[in-house]
Amino acid sequence: MSDNVELAGKVALVTGGSKGIGLAVVQRLASAGAYVFATGRDQGDLDAAVATIGESGAGIRGDVSDLDDVDRIFHAIEAAGKRLDVLHINAGGGGFAALHELTPEDFDATFSRNVRGAVFTLQKALPHLNDGASVVITGSSSADGGKPAFGVYAASKAAIRSFTRTWAVELSGRGIRVNNVVPGPTATPGLRELAPNEAAAPGMLEALRKSIPLGRLIAPEEVAEAVLFLATDRSRSTTGSELFVDGGSTHS
Repeated sequence: MSDNVELAGKVALVTGGSKGIGLAVVQRLASAGAYVFATGRDQGDLDAAVATIGESGAGIRGDVSDLDDVDRIFHAIEAAGKRLDVLHINAGGGGFAALHELTPEDFDATFSRNVRGAVFTLQKALPHLNDGASVVITGSSSADGGKPAFGVYAASKAAIRSFTRTWAVELSGRGIRVNNVVPGPTATPGLRELAPNEAAAPGMLEALRKSIPLGRLIAPEEVAEAVLFLATDRSRSTTGSELFVDGGSTHS
């Protein structure tokens, strides 16, 4: 636990909190004093993630594309006697598929996790959010520009950007802020898994590194620092915005 306890007494939920960016956010919010609920689809990964924060949080297995799971997540939070001050909607993912090879199953899986999951996670969270809460949604630098074979994922993240702006207005009466954190290529297991095979992963990562003006992949901990900023009163006048943590890749 660090000396920075600006979230002391606060309660947070991080979806997709068992690996990568989500895990870094779980750890950072806990180190800032919050009690953190984390969700993930794999019980083993989730248990390992929660073990890193000890008594500062709990895991709830669930898949945000399954609305019954989403209901169960919030029932568990309610049963624990908690209400939320911070909600980080991070669960999601996608893969490469060019237009000529895209299947309806690819499309539905990506939009179900990234868009439908986010929409109904926030909708179902509303009765459990304290007035003045902060909602942070993980976007992607892929939503800008056009990357071959990444169209469906990019479109799903562009949809989230649009929803964020609408939700910021709709929830302003309760003082609830809604913002996007927008990572560039981030050094996570999920990024490496985008390679067609393990042998191709180093070349793919090197090509991504060279595409970033700062010349390096983003660290998950850097994204977590941005989420912490958006979760706290330091950003109390910030809503409906995008905070880029992309090494300059979006605007290069």
